[in-house]
Amino acid sequence: MFTSESVSEGHPDKVCDAISDGVLDAVMKNDPNGRVACETFVTTGLVVVGGEITTDAYIDIEDIVRTTIRNIGYTKAEYKFDAESCGVINAIHSQSPDIAMGVNKGGAGDQGIMFGYACDQTPEFMPMPLMFAHKLVKRLADVRKNSPDEMPYLRPDSKSQVTIEFEDDGTPKRVDAVVISTQHDPGVSQKKIKADVIDNIVKKVIPAELLDKRTKYYVNPTGRFEIGGPHGDTGLTGRKIIVDTYGGWAPHGGGAFSGKDPSKVDRSATYAARHIAKNVVAAGLAKECLFQIAYAIGVKEPVSVYVNTNGTGVIPDKELAKLIKKEIDLTPNGIIERLKLRRPIYQKTAAYGHFGRNEKEFTWEKLDLVSTLKKLVK
Repeated sequence: MFTSESVSEGHPDKVCDAISDGVLDAVMKNDPNGRVACETFVTTGLVVVGGEITTDAYIDIEDIVRTTIRNIGYTKAEYKFDAESCGVINAIHSQSPDIAMGVNKGGAGDQGIMFGYACDQTPEFMPMPLMFAHKLVKRLADVRKNSPDEMPYLRPDSKSQVTIEFEDDGTPKRVDAVVISTQHDPGVSQKKIKADVIDNIVKKVIPAELLDKRTKYYVNPTGRFEIGGPHGDTGLTGRKIIVDTYGGWAPHGGGAFSGKDPSKVDRSATYAARHIAKNVVAAGLAKECLFQIAYAIGVKEPVSVYVNTNGTGVIPDKELAKLIKKEIDLTPNGIIERLKLRRPIYQKTAAYGHFGRNEKEFTWEKLDLVSTLKKLVK
């Protein structure tokens, strides 16, 4: 059994990620070379935006905050946190010149380790428990926004969790448990919410052949979820890093993504690692691939590259790592150019995962290295 979770765009931590990435997008749109490390904190009736930004562009922080919150769906005063009435505190200052000194020469914006992963469990080359968890909360948001008559009581905050039973060889066998907690209006019976969630959400996302009589459903298991969002819990940027990546199936280097411009290898190198791992699996060179890369602050070339295909590779992992390091530019500038990362593409990544997506902005999901990798191992 393996379990992964996801959270919706209305979860307080994801509200923060969306605001931070909204600020980043505004800078990238007007100043592609701007430096951004933006953090957000939300609680009842209040948003605090802080961090380091160096740019020539004018950025209207308050407008970005209110527009983002409005688009997520916090538009009613009864939520105790809404786009029109919340307070906004701006605590932005410029990037440290000590950091800029190394980044300006094309070096990494920080030291650190980054992981990328891919496997053949799903068409998205992602672990199945996480993909289903993402799709469940995304479906809840889509119903709330686009088909409100189906479940008119839905509010923005929600969480999901999916447990998959695997065969001994790692093949997904069945869904053992589904957990969904969704914020709702007062006065709605939990019996109705559970029936609606199973029929309109779970069964529209998870294939019928993976559900059986033993599958367990936990819907709002506390018995009520009326108070939610930033009024129910404070939120912070970068607090859902496992949701953002591989649901705990693969390691995480520890660095969050949202609010960081691509000179920060926490973000850009993790995207590059996923890009490489996905293309390795798509090229038929392995059934799964874990790729690790590490950097020193201010230094262009990575200090290490590591590949682990868990015994499924067609050539030794050590040899594959050497070929990748030799043939693929893994410098920060090389990654930024290859993946076209100096664009306003980031707010879309703030919810429902940074990987396993097919939107055109997600260049790190393209299979454009498949032919190159196939040639390398001939």
